Amino acid sequence: MALSCARGLLRGAAMALVVASGPAGARNDSVPSETPVPGLFQSRSDTGAGSVTVDGHRIDYHSVAGTLVIHAADWDDTETAGKPAADATASPEASIFYVAYFKDGAPSENRPITFLYNGGPGSSTLWLHMGAFGPRRVALAADGHTPAAPYAIVNNEHSLLDRSDLVFVDAPGTGFSRIAGKDKEKAFLGIDADASAFSSFIKAFLTRYSRWNSPKYLFGESYGTPRTAVLVNKLTTEDEIDFNGIVLLSQFLDLHLLAEWQGANPDSVVGYVTQLPTFAATAWYHDLIPGGKPADLKAFLAQAEEFAATDYAAALLRGSEIDPATRSRVAQKMAGFTGLPVDYILKANLRVDGPEFAKELQQAHGLTTGRLDSRYSGPDLDPLSKSAEYYPDSAAFDSAYVSAFNAYVREELHYRDAAQFKPVTDILKNWDWNHPTGGYPALGWAGVNTMPDLAQAMKYNPHLKVMVAGGYYDLVTPYFQGWFEMHHLLIPDILRRNIEYHYYQSGHMVYVNPAAAAELHADIGRFIDASDNVPEHAAR
Repeated sequence: MALSCARGLLRGAAMALVVASGPAGARNDSVPSETPVPGLFQSRSDTGAGSVTVDGHRIDYHSVAGTLVIHAADWDDTETAGKPAADATASPEASIFYVAYFKDGAPSENRPITFLYNGGPGSSTLWLHMGAFGPRRVALAADGHTPAAPYAIVNNEHSLLDRSDLVFVDAPGTGFSRIAGKDKEKAFLGIDADASAFSSFIKAFLTRYSRWNSPKYLFGESYGTPRTAVLVNKLTTEDEIDFNGIVLLSQFLDLHLLAEWQGANPDSVVGYVTQLPTFAATAWYHDLIPGGKPADLKAFLAQAEEFAATDYAAALLRGSEIDPATRSRVAQKMAGFTGLPVDYILKANLRVDGPEFAKELQQAHGLTTGRLDSRYSGPDLDPLSKSAEYYPDSAAFDSAYVSAFNAYVREELHYRDAAQFKPVTDILKNWDWNHPTGGYPALGWAGVNTMPDLAQAMKYNPHLKVMVAGGYYDLVTPYFQGWFEMHHLLIPDILRRNIEYHYYQSGHMVYVNPAAAAELHADIGRFIDASDNVPEHAAR
């Protein structure tokens, strides 16, 4: 699986922590001394300081780049000795890398804290860190290929440090996080194992930095959204920790609907239905709408959504029983929204998936359309292929993210580690997709749907607020899929008022577009203000 695909698609009992916790009553800016346990990965913390200007206001902060060590469910945290991690018979353990930013002078009891992570599974969190909400970001070209190094690392005027302390977390086995010991893959790589690892990390962090009584938030992007659904359910129902809110960016909770996998589900129509509005947005952006580009994108997409959910869905549901006249009429209308040729749509039997659309839309110009962000385009690698062979968007900006972060973490955050930073790790071959869904047995990835997890968490904590966000130009996790999922969530109507929706003229990584990044920052700020339960926000 390509780097961008791994980042974007997929990008039991609680586990026990073995780290030294801070002294009782310590401020959030304290950095307790380490007490390594023999034979284990050793927790570490490298501190720094800086400032960021957001909305014209300077925010002074200090940073911690470090690791916390967690272990599997059967670990006895009273033990003080064990076999080295390199020993193949040692108990499995994970050294979780994080970068935390704390606003100077803010009382910890009022200051929200947000845990952020990308997806994959197998992606580090450098994208959210250096692109969205950290105090520094890498400057990118607007919608083309960012030139090679040196890259500019600049003040991030959209950093969330104005509203919350931030903790960027690399999943086990990614970034600087490492796993070791016997059966380490079974212990940490899988839907439930991953959620347990994050749960253990979060509890450890809250203890170490005395933040148990702070307003708490989870922010997941891409695979980070099903991770959040499972994680918040576990934290709420098993660990008895209520969170104030969660943000789901580029959501997919039901893996049946994933773009590019629809061919494996020939009797499924919803995945095709939820992709079509993004096809329309993409054709609109590239001025490929037959008859001319409508002036109002949102009005145009509302029409596309209506067509997708009615005439298009009904035609697909008819299967082989559809009559030729209806088939032709729907193909004509679909072409009017997507810019695809009618004969291509008919040859595809009205069923066009994301990679096929990305290949076909600009085929006449020798271009492949981006999938993480369909505003981007790049030369075809193979003009004769059926589907897009690469991601022009990833090719355009991944080098900037990876190089900038490697320089930033070592030079500005002072995390001078000889270890290789792994932006994306190929862990899918060891990933356990089994996850019980709504009381039903686990069915592997083909049966994964984490909507019941989120529904249960919202029922258990009826004050939990949910913000759904996405980009109109995201062909990997189409925005209409997230909308569709949340409107089929099995929750009482009174809880639906806890969900809000925000969509932007950008792609999978909404923050790549500076204008969308500003809107996203403002929307999340309002979301936190409305849910943090702090009487006076100025006290933060």
